[in-house]
Amino acid sequence: MPSRPPFPPFDEASARQKVQAAEDAWNTRDPERVALAYTEDSVWRNRDTFLAGREEIVGFLRQKWARELDYALRKELWSYDGNRIAVRFQYECHDAAGQWWRSYGNELWEFDEEGLMRRREAGIHDVAITEAERRIFGPRQEEEKGRAIPFR
Repeated sequence: MPSRPPFPPFDEASARQKVQAAEDAWNTRDPERVALAYTEDSVWRNRDTFLAGREEIVGFLRQKWARELDYALRKELWSYDGNRIAVRFQYECHDAAGQWWRSYGNELWEFDEEGLMRRREAGIHDVAITEAERRIFGPRQEEEKGRAIPFR
């Protein structure tokens, strides 16, 4: 079975490392790569969608990134304890009609002993924005990593 360091229990440094690794992976928009961070039987709640297993996760992510065009994400550590991490995030994308969106959310993560995520729960809210209101342009540059994301 593959592993994904850092491993729980997390301290602040390892939790921040886990959050940045997740942000980096999601910004590739590569469903197969992203899914490798989850256990084979990982369970998700994403908004009102419930998923179980890597195969469903890959399918979900393919559909997500087919409709959420030019997706770019920022994640920030909120809290950690043992094998759990809470994050807040924002991402921006546009739909096929050209409408830009900023999505705000929180995630709760639970990891197994190999550092793979076995549970993910995400609450997400979308706000229509103009292209001029965008502030997230692709993956973070190295000098931006670790910076807090704006509240709104």
